[in-house]
Amino acid sequence: MKHDVAWKPHGTSWSLLDALAAVRQEADHYRTSVEMARHISWSADASGAIRTVSAQWAEVTGIDVNKALDNGWLDAIYPDDVERTLCAWRLALETASLIDVDYRLQTSSGYRWFRSCASPHFNHDGEVLAWFGTLEDINDRKRAQSALLASEERFRLAAEAAGVGIWDYDALLGRRLWSDVFRAMLGLAADVPAEPATALALVVPEDRPILQKVVDSISYGDTHPRFELTVRIHRANDGALRWMQTSGWRVKAANGRIERILVTVRDVTEQLTAEQRVRWAAEHDHLTKLINRAAFNQLLQDAIERADRSEAAGLTLALFDVDHLKEINDTFGHDAGDMLLCAVADRLVTALGDDVVVARLGGDEFAAIVEASPNGLAEDRIQFALHTLRQPVLADSITLECQATAGIASYPQDGQSARDLLKTADLALYAGKASARGELSRFRPEMRASMQRRTSMLSVARMIARDDRVVPFYQPKVRLSDGALSGFEALLRWRHETLGIQGPETIAAAFDDLTAATSLGERMLQRICADLTRWRDDGLTLTRVALNLSPAEFRREDLFDRIMGQLHSHSLPAKLLELEVTETVFLGRGAESVGNTLASFHNAGVTVALDDFGTGYASLKHLREYPVDVIKIDRSFVADLLTEPGDAAIVNAVLGLANQLGIEVVAEGVETAQQAAYLRTRNCSHAQGYLFGRPMPANEARELLAAGFSACTTDQ
Repeated sequence: MKHDVAWKPHGTSWSLLDALAAVRQEADHYRTSVEMARHISWSADASGAIRTVSAQWAEVTGIDVNKALDNGWLDAIYPDDVERTLCAWRLALETASLIDVDYRLQTSSGYRWFRSCASPHFNHDGEVLAWFGTLEDINDRKRAQSALLASEERFRLAAEAAGVGIWDYDALLGRRLWSDVFRAMLGLAADVPAEPATALALVVPEDRPILQKVVDSISYGDTHPRFELTVRIHRANDGALRWMQTSGWRVKAANGRIERILVTVRDVTEQLTAEQRVRWAAEHDHLTKLINRAAFNQLLQDAIERADRSEAAGLTLALFDVDHLKEINDTFGHDAGDMLLCAVADRLVTALGDDVVVARLGGDEFAAIVEASPNGLAEDRIQFALHTLRQPVLADSITLECQATAGIASYPQDGQSARDLLKTADLALYAGKASARGELSRFRPEMRASMQRRTSMLSVARMIARDDRVVPFYQPKVRLSDGALSGFEALLRWRHETLGIQGPETIAAAFDDLTAATSLGERMLQRICADLTRWRDDGLTLTRVALNLSPAEFRREDLFDRIMGQLHSHSLPAKLLELEVTETVFLGRGAESVGNTLASFHNAGVTVALDDFGTGYASLKHLREYPVDVIKIDRSFVADLLTEPGDAAIVNAVLGLANQLGIEVVAEGVETAQQAAYLRTRNCSHAQGYLFGRPMPANEARELLAAGFSACTTDQ
C-alpha cells in the first residue's frame, strides 16, 4: 500500500528549463559526493515525491531502486515507524525546513536503524524546487546508546542495593537527579527539589567551601575527570551529624565541554576511626549494615530492662524469615540473593520506623524490637512491614519475588528473659512457615508442646533410619474386572523394641524434614528392593509396587539417580516401581524441577501416580502439565459413594476424565462389595482397601503372590 505524502508544488518565476537544469546539476553533484561517502543519497521534488535514489539503496535493502520512487520507499520502513516518519516529512514540506528523523529500514539482514537528513533547494524567489537527502546507517550507534542506558540502569540498581547514594547532573539538559538512598542520607523527603543550594545548606559551615568548589566546577570546568572529598552534614529530618564520603566523575565531550557529572555518596560516619570501624564491624552485619545477632541480643535485654522499669511500656519481638532465598541463590546466583537481602533490610527499616530496632540475625532471618506499643498496634506495624516486603525486587534486570514470614512474641507474657522471648518468637515463626507462609503468626502456648513433639519425632526418625528399623507393609491392589492381584502399595512401618510395629503417624514430622525424609525414603526403597529380589529368586511372578515420595525428598537434586541406582543394583526393571506423589509437590517454587524429575522417571519406565486426587488445588492443571500415569481417587470420596450424590458425581467425573486421557485409575478405601461393584460398572480399573486386604508384612504379601490371589468383588 502506498502512502500519500505529496503536496502541490509552488509556482516558479524564472525559466523552468534553467531551474530544472540547475537542480539536475546540483543533484548529480550531491549524489556523487554522497556515494563516495558510502551513504544512500536521494532527491525529491517540491511535493515530496522521491525522484532519484542512489545504487546503495538496492545494495542495502535488496529492493529495486525503481520501487523506492514516489512514495514506494515507505514500504521498506518498519511499520511502527511509518506514521512518525510521515509526520516529520509533512512538517518539513509545510515549513520548507530541514528534516532529520531516525527510523528502522528493511535490509537483507533484517531491520536496521537509519538517519534520514534532507534540505530543500530554493529558486531565486525563495520557493522550493527540490529536496536533497541522505540515509545513514546508525544501527551500531543506536545499539551502543541502548547498551549505555542499560549499563547506567544496572549501575543505579547496584548502587541502590549497596546503599550508595547517587547525585547525577546532566549539564547538557541542566537536569539534576538525587537517588532515594541519597535523599535518605540527607534526611530529605522525595519531593524536595534536587538543588545544590539544598545540599549546601545541610553541610556544616566549615565544610561548605569544599562542596562549593565542586559545584562551581560544573560551570567552570576542571582538568581532572575525577574528584573525591568528605564533608560533614546535619541531617535534615533529625539534625544528626553525619560524615559523607563522595566520589565524582566528570564526563566531557570531544570539544572539552562537561556533559555530565556523576557523584556517589557513602555515609562513613561509623568508619572514621579504627576504634569505630572495629566496633561497627563487631556489631553490624557486613552485607545489610543492620546490627547483628550479638548486638541485637544485648539490645533486646536492654529493652526488657526498660520495660521492667515502666509498667505501661510494652515490648514485642518479631522474627522474619525471608521465603525462598535458597531457590533464588540457586537460580540467579548469590549476588541476586544478596541484593534481595539488602532490599528486605531497607524495607523493614523504612516500614517499621526509626523507633524500632531492626537486625539481621544471619542467613535469611531478621528481627525487630517494637517497644512501648500495645500488642495490637505492634502487630499492625509488623503486618504493614510484611505487606511492604511483598513488592518485587528488580536486580540487574531480573525481577525477584520478595516475601517473608513473621513470628512474634510479647514480653512478659510469652517469655521472662531475652532468651525465652527469642525461643517463643521462633516457635511462632516455625508454625507460620508450616501453615501460614508469608503471614504473621503470634505465639500460643500450645506451640511449645507442638515443637517438643516435632523434635521428638525427628529424633526417633533419625534413630529408625540409623538402626535400620524401617519395615515396609504391603497393601494389595486388585483389578476390578476379575479380582486379580495387580500390585501393592508399600506403606512405611517401623519396629519398636518393646511396642512392636508402629505406624508412620508416630514420626509424621520427619516427612517434612529434608534429611529425615531422605534417610527414611532410602531405607524404605532398600527394603522394598530386597523383598522384590527375594520373591524373584523364589520363582514368583512379580507385580508393581507403589512407593510414596514426600515433598521434602524432591528438594534433593539426586532423587532420580538415587532411586534408579537402587533398582539397577538389584537388577530390577523400572516397570516394577510406581512412585506416588501428592499435589503439594507441585505447589510453590521448584514446581518446574519437580516436573522434570517426574518426566525422567516416566521416560525411564517408572510409573507416576497422583495420590489423593481431588483434594488439592489444581488437579486438572497437573494432569495437563505433568507426566501422570495413574490417578488414585481419595478414600474420602469412596467412603460415602453410595449415599452421597456429590461424592458419586465426583468419582464419575474423575473416571470419565481418566478414561478420555488414557490414565489408569485406582480407587482407595474400598471396604464393601457394593462399593466395588459400583466402581466396576463405572469402568474403574483398579481398587485397594480393606475389602481386598489390609497392609501386611512381606511374608504375607509373598504368600498372596504365590497363591495367585483373586478377590471376590460381587455384591453380597
